[in-house]
Amino acid sequence: MPQPETLPAALRAAATAHADLPAVVDGDTTLSFRDLHAAVRDTARGYVALGLVPGDTVCLWAPNSWEWVVAGLAVSYAGGVLVPVNTRYRGEEVADVVERSGARLCVVADGFLGRSQVAELRAAAAERGTRGDAGGHALPGLDRVAAVVGIGDTTADGTTAFSSLGDLGAAVEDIDAVADAVRPDDIADILFTSGTTGRSKGVLSTHGQTLAAARVWTRTCRVTEQDRYLVISPFFHSYGYKVGIVASLVSGCALHPMATFDAEEALATIQRERLTIVPGAPTIFHSLLESPAFATTDTSSLRLANMGSASIPPRLIERMLGELTFELVIPAFGMTECVVATMCRPGDPDEVIATTNGRAVEGLEMRVVDPATGEVCEAGSAGEIQLRGAMVMQGYLDDPVATAEAIDPDGWLHTGDVGTVDAEGNMRITDRLKDMYVSGGFNVYPAEVEAALARLDGVVESAVVGVPDERMGEVGKAFVIQREGADLTQEQVVAFLRDRIANFKVPRHVELVPDLPRNASHKVLKPELRARATTKDD
Repeated sequence: MPQPETLPAALRAAATAHADLPAVVDGDTTLSFRDLHAAVRDTARGYVALGLVPGDTVCLWAPNSWEWVVAGLAVSYAGGVLVPVNTRYRGEEVADVVERSGARLCVVADGFLGRSQVAELRAAAAERGTRGDAGGHALPGLDRVAAVVGIGDTTADGTTAFSSLGDLGAAVEDIDAVADAVRPDDIADILFTSGTTGRSKGVLSTHGQTLAAARVWTRTCRVTEQDRYLVISPFFHSYGYKVGIVASLVSGCALHPMATFDAEEALATIQRERLTIVPGAPTIFHSLLESPAFATTDTSSLRLANMGSASIPPRLIERMLGELTFELVIPAFGMTECVVATMCRPGDPDEVIATTNGRAVEGLEMRVVDPATGEVCEAGSAGEIQLRGAMVMQGYLDDPVATAEAIDPDGWLHTGDVGTVDAEGNMRITDRLKDMYVSGGFNVYPAEVEAALARLDGVVESAVVGVPDERMGEVGKAFVIQREGADLTQEQVVAFLRDRIANFKVPRHVELVPDLPRNASHKVLKPELRARATTKDD
């Protein structure tokens, strides 16, 4: 039997194959795959009743929850294009995404983290003044928006309650025909990049590409309907959505979404629900291992950890295998523009798992290119990682210049990541091109320094950035989180590194900090650290 080629078809197939199995478990709410399909159909009808037509975009601004799963899949079922929005964005940033994507509907979890998201969005829209077509007045100033749908126990004035969409759309009879009309090459989603180094860009992906990413991940990780998956990565992120929600549709595993990450709550859920899968950024696993609750938590049910990070300290993987007792730790590499690019494989030697991001997945080519000369590097030589294949994005929303800069005429995606590929095809990320700094004429890749710091007793996590220096041009500054009870000094940190890495790589400045600034995907905001370091060191 051929595989479903669109998200609506994948949802229907899952509702048939896994009808009574749990699809989403969120607090007191459990939806089977049959329940999920029914809820998505009802919600899609409500969207149509509010004015959504195939091809329209819907912005979804909400934390991980069962409502997000239903609301997001319903966009595709109604023939629309999903635009997930970062929960950490402020009203002006969301208004920018709403306007740029031409959203017809906005689905908002009002009141999340004590904020009034609807009020913020309305204020930002009003500041922009009336523009666009006269499609409605739900958001004066962003008049293409026909309605704002509110998720939550209370509904702000002038919004439509998410819980009322089923009744609102009861008269819409042909929703399955709308879903059937969706094609594999239709744009399924526009995911905006994090924007930590500039204005965010909207990444366009088709239904076929989104499903392909989920399938290659679930096949490689051997995910089945027996798995129970703690989804910490936010659903607005490519990993939370495509390697979370969509992965559940193609495998039948149960999702346990977390609205905000809390190490103690995560450990309690792992033990109570006997969870088997926990993907996430390295900081997630640092936090679990360092939690006071870890020593008394039964984590024996854990089967699979997957980390989609550019750089992973080998010491962390050793601790995950030895202390968290994962059977499989699968490092991987991906980005919004190509969600799943490389993965380690079950059965790989420990050295490969601990030191690489694995090999290119099925359907993708990978090469390493010298950024200065444009020549393809030999095995083992460092250069920019470039990717080519069917899962590479269609391009950036309304930005042909940025698209041409990212994807060259031969179809190679320039990732901006520096790395090496060995003779067996295993890729190792060295760092981001933009994070590299030059000290005394030598290139320094912070990830290498951070990996060395991870082996210093008392260090939980670190981040290294380059700061201006009159003599050397730039030197390193390390921000270090130390373990509770440790009493590290700058001198100890520097002495430890001098025994392990070249002198020009050793940071000249060390600051012990309680935490590191992060975005909602738990990535460290290095531009913020650079600004902080420059200010303090001036």
